[in-house]
Amino acid sequence: MIRDLFRKNHKKKYATISIEQSNNEMPEGLMVKCPECKKNVLTKELMENLKVCPSCDHHLKMTAWERVEIFLDESTFTSMDDHLQTENPLNFPGYTEKVKSDSEKTGLNEAVLTGVGEIDGRKVVVAIMDSHFRMGSMGSVVGEKITRAIEKATELKIPFIIFTASGGARMQEGVLSLMQMAKTSVALRRHSDHGLLYISILTHPTTGGVSASFASIGDINIAEPKALIGFAGRRVIEQTVREKLPENFQTAEFLMDHGQLDAVIHRKEMKEKVSSLVKMHTSKEITTW
Repeated sequence: MIRDLFRKNHKKKYATISIEQSNNEMPEGLMVKCPECKKNVLTKELMENLKVCPSCDHHLKMTAWERVEIFLDESTFTSMDDHLQTENPLNFPGYTEKVKSDSEKTGLNEAVLTGVGEIDGRKVVVAIMDSHFRMGSMGSVVGEKITRAIEKATELKIPFIIFTASGGARMQEGVLSLMQMAKTSVALRRHSDHGLLYISILTHPTTGGVSASFASIGDINIAEPKALIGFAGRRVIEQTVREKLPENFQTAEFLMDHGQLDAVIHRKEMKEKVSSLVKMHTSKEITTW
């Protein structure tokens, strides 16, 4: 009856589905929220834009395999040392299980993917850190894989290129993780002694022991826009120097302005720019298969 329309406990048929229920019906993975501007972007559109937000130009984190796909020539990459396994030297509770979980989630054996590939037809060795695996932290296997990759580049007399993304040394392995800073740096020195090119590409975030070692000693140091790069945390530094730091402190742009980077390059231009650098520093004869 008409009077039923005005009863307080009356519920309209078209209002029986809550907003939460409606949102849950959206296919999972269809949209991605930008962590910077908070706008929703179609996943397909974001991937076509190399995981750069079309609204604010924020560079979202990439997996190691996504980097391979956009940076190296198609079907030229061969991975190395996928058999190396992380152990638990300090018997840290739950560490082994967490490493195994991240390995299953990412398809990697550790927080860095290494191998040989080509960039515009020129052979290079690459190491790509993945922050989806234990925040890209550097343990003994990460250091070993990077060292072996550098040694492979030295053996083949070709450039070595690394994409860094890390929270720093891995505390669950104690001093063994810190030792990787020296080991990788020594390998890079030997690579340099042969007159070979090393390009370090710092992505968000590159911090701690990684930023204080191999990430910062490239022949050419490059970063993606607005990447967080630093050793200690902002709050720790402010408490130590007892000063308020600039808002853009520890960003790629800040480091560029203070002479600690050679260039800040947009992801869409990265392959072209790095390829030009490789071409300038190598001869075609020694980079063929």
